Amino acid sequence: MGQVEQKLAELGLTLPEVAAPVAAYVPALRTGHYVMTSGQLPMVGGKLQLTGKVGAEVTAEEAKDLARICALNALAAIKSVVGDLDKVEQVVKVVGFVASAPDFTGQPGVVNGTSELLGEVFGDKGVHARSAVGVAVLPLDAPVEVEMMVRVRD
Repeated sequence: MGQVEQKLAELGLTLPEVAAPVAAYVPALRTGHYVMTSGQLPMVGGKLQLTGKVGAEVTAEEAKDLARICALNALAAIKSVVGDLDKVEQVVKVVGFVASAPDFTGQPGVVNGTSELLGEVFGDKGVHARSAVGVAVLPLDAPVEVEMMVRVRD
């Protein structure tokens, strides 16, 4: 077990199996020194944890927890491509999509679930650029979806 997975274990977390794609794409793709993930939903054991719009059926705190699950799924996808998360030199970019009720404007706080986990796990290597976008609907009626890009070493 590498240092990153040890840190996850200290936080009481384990990497899940890579979530199966729900359409025609791969969970992650490496090009040169970069790995990009596809959008990761808050799936645990192949099951979406909650459905609905944030600010209506789903609270902002619940959605923040879901964004943390999305981050774990993204890390699992990255590991499936590079073999060891200790190869991550820098988390470069995170994009979080939040299925939002019309009056919900707390998307940045929701996506903090991902950003804070990355900081806890990677330290300075987890500091990243980010977008937090409110959308009308996400696949399977998921409240949150997260994608990320990391720079890796050989």
